[in-house]
Amino acid sequence: MNNPFRKTYSPAEREKFAFLGKVKFFKHLNYEEMSRFLPAIHQRKYVQDEVVFFRNDPSQALYILEKGEVTLNIDIRKDFETIIKIKEGEPFGENSMLENSKRIYTAIVDTEEAILWVIPNYAILDIFQSNQKIKAKMMSSLATFYNSRNQQLFSSYKKSYGFFNLGQMFE
Repeated sequence: MNNPFRKTYSPAEREKFAFLGKVKFFKHLNYEEMSRFLPAIHQRKYVQDEVVFFRNDPSQALYILEKGEVTLNIDIRKDFETIIKIKEGEPFGENSMLENSKRIYTAIVDTEEAILWVIPNYAILDIFQSNQKIKAKMMSSLATFYNSRNQQLFSSYKKSYGFFNLGQMFE
């Protein structure tokens, strides 16, 4: 039996929830919790070779790729080395969920165009402050993400036979 007092959502809102629900940082949130983010989300179109953000920029937004492809790069001397290619439905700029953080890589659009969902850092932090349950769920997802990345880093290090100084990571 449906609860007549429960908020109902439009087809457009449910479509947005379906998309957000596939994103690792939002997958444990229910519709009511996800609805808190909807007023803050805006879509932005980027063109090929446009920089979304540079390494060391303040982390001012979380991005979710709706269409296209974005590469995350690290600048080594005067060149960029691709770390990963972000595919449709994947988030990046995840450190924007943390206060006063800076970008650790540069994000560049790799396809003719890309459509991104942009969630400003201030909106995320406001939601976290007013709803600890949402914050706990998303921070748990972020911790799982970072744990996975650390495992990949250590695996990569082992396979490279120590050609880089892993100890520098802990300095």
